[in-house]
Formats: sequence, structure tokens, C-alpha cells
Amino acid sequence: MKALLFTCVLVPWLMAASAWRFDQGSHLIPGSVPGKQLNGYFSDHLKLRRARRALPPADEPDDSPIPVEGDATDLPTCLLCVCLTGSVYCEEVSPDMTMVPTLPKETAYLYARFNKIKKISTKDFSDIVTLKRIDLTGNLISEIEDGAFSKLTLLEELSLADNRLVKLPMLPAKLTSFNANHNLLKTKGIKANAFKKLTKLVNLFLADNELEAIPHIPESVRILHLQNNNITEVNKDTFCRSNDTYYLRLNLSEVRMDGNPVVLSKYPDIFTCMKILPVGKYR
Repeated sequence: MKALLFTCVLVPWLMAASAWRFDQGSHLIPGSVPGKQLNGYFSDHLKLRRARRALPPADEPDDSPIPVEGDATDLPTCLLCVCLTGSVYCEEVSPDMTMVPTLPKETAYLYARFNKIKKISTKDFSDIVTLKRIDLTGNLISEIEDGAFSKLTLLEELSLADNRLVKLPMLPAKLTSFNANHNLLKTKGIKANAFKKLTKLVNLFLADNELEAIPHIPESVRILHLQNNNITEVNKDTFCRSNDTYYLRLNLSEVRMDGNPVVLSKYPDIFTCMKILPVGKYR
């Protein structure tokens, strides 16, 4: 009789204690939640961390604490960025990204826009010879070492728009598109042969800078943007050839020179080889 009474009292007490321990969701106690439910909790927790970091589903975040402040170089690239096969997306990274991140081998496309990168050095891309496109738009880049892109023999597209560049480095020969809009470039900051060897260049964007004259434009260029600079004059060899009256420049299909001080109507003979007239001031 006493044993039966003890059992009747003990069993309900154990059930109540177990229920109380199970209800404490914010204070999980080892052994208090069934293994299946515990695994579910950690699964949801990892999903939440993954969403906050905007990682692709294939990436597994670690359990180390995420620093609130600091420099992005303290963390592995693929925890800060989205790394897909051959592509790395590092846009508006937090904490601040102040230098080019270490890239996975065989990266072909890098998008590191709207960060606070200040300088490009020769070592940043020295081991990533597979790069075909680099987009560094919207950073704080004021210096690029002259050999920074020298080993990128496959590079076709390069954007340095919206930075603080006052001069350009040597550029890879296979570029088809180069964008340096919205910088602080002056004519003296562009070497005479900066574009001369770019025989495959199709798009050249140098708008919203401080250029006083037009640099050498390769024959291959189709779209040329030079608007909103300080260009005051053009010469007979800027687009055509003064010693060849039969020369035709048929590739150029768009030339913008609006927003410059130069009055293009003063130079009627310099566009005779072109099939279009530049957009700009004529009066």
C-alpha cells in the first residue's frame, strides 16, 4: 500500500518536472529535450545565421562569434562574400572591406563594389591569373601599383568607376571594356600608350573626370564616353588621320563629349572619317 502511494506521488511529479524543463525554450538543458527536437533547434539556428550572412546554401558557416566591429580581412573571404563556382561577390561588406580579399583559386569573376578598398597592389591578383572580369565600382581607390594587372592575361572587363584615381596603371592587352567614369583623372595621369595596345577594346568610359585632352583611342573602340571633363580642344589626329584623306573610322558608333568646354563646330575637319558626329557643344 505504501509502495503504491509512493508511485502515485512520484510519477506525476516527474512528469511535471519534465514538462517544466521542456518549456524553458530559451534555456535548453542537456538531456531535457529529445534528440530529434534538439537537432531541429540547431538546424533552424544555422539557417538563421546563414540568412543573416547572405551565404549561398552550399556554404556552411562556422560557430565562431561574428565580430561587430573590425576589418573584413579578419574573416575568410567566403564568410564575408558569396562564393559561387568561379565567381566571388563582395558588395557592401560589413565590417568594412579596405583591401582586395584573398580570392579562391580559379576565380574568374570578382564583384567587390561599394566597399572601402583604398589601394590595389601587385600581390592582390598575382596568383589569380584566371580572372576575366573585375568590378571595383564605388570604392575609395586612389592608388593602383603599375603591375597590379600585368599577369591577368585573360582579363576582358575592368571597372574602376566611382573611385579616386588620379592616374591609370598599365592595362591588360585583352580588355574589351574599361570603365573609369567618376574619378579624378587628368590627361597627365594617363600614359600616352595606355590604350594604344588594347586592340580588342570596344567600350571605353572616361566620363566625369578632369581630362584636358583626348587620349589615344584604339581603332577597335565602338563606344567612347568623354562627357563632363575639361577638354578644351581636339586635333586632326584625335579621331582621323590628317595624312590620309581616304581613311574611314567605321567602328565608332557613339562618342559623347557633352559637358566639355570645347566647341566642336570650330573643328569641322576632324570628324570627316567618322560615320557619326560626337555629342557635344557646337555653338
